[in-house]
Amino acid sequence: MATFTIHNSKTAPDGSKPFIEQAQKQFGMVPNLIGLLAESPVAVETYLTLSGLFSRSSFSPTERNLVWLTINYENECHYCMAAHTGIAKSEKVDQNIIDAIRTGESIADPRLQALRVFTSSVVVNRGWIDESEVDAFLAAGFTRENVFDVLVGVAHKVLSNYSNHIAETPVDAAFQKFVWEKVPVKA
Repeated sequence: MATFTIHNSKTAPDGSKPFIEQAQKQFGMVPNLIGLLAESPVAVETYLTLSGLFSRSSFSPTERNLVWLTINYENECHYCMAAHTGIAKSEKVDQNIIDAIRTGESIADPRLQALRVFTSSVVVNRGWIDESEVDAFLAAGFTRENVFDVLVGVAHKVLSNYSNHIAETPVDAAFQKFVWEKVPVKA
């Protein structure tokens, strides 16, 4: 198996160094994912740009974190589930919502559950979702803008989830307490 480097400000290609510095300022550390993506200046810039754009989406912090966690769950990304659990906690997302997503259980709030179901379907079906699923999402109080904002979240997480799958990115020490492995949901 190929080995990938987790870059820092000294080892990163010149084109990635500004993004390493940005991550250090923004997070107080360089997350392993950013260090990994720094191998490609375009990849690390794309990831950070999509992160910023999705943060400006029409979703509240709880909804945004729900989308991220749902995508991580469906893509079985051990790294992003741990990191985004930490992010969700820091953004004061209700622990019951975080736990429900991490375990594959339903969310008690019907509107948030509708967001989770829609996001999950987009990921699992690679965007080929039935019109009735869009209608149910809209009937739950979401908008057509929200439909496309889910897709921005998916694009953001596909880049990171797939990168972590390929490179088997180790979870940062800051997120070790949130390590996760998908457990099959009981029927």
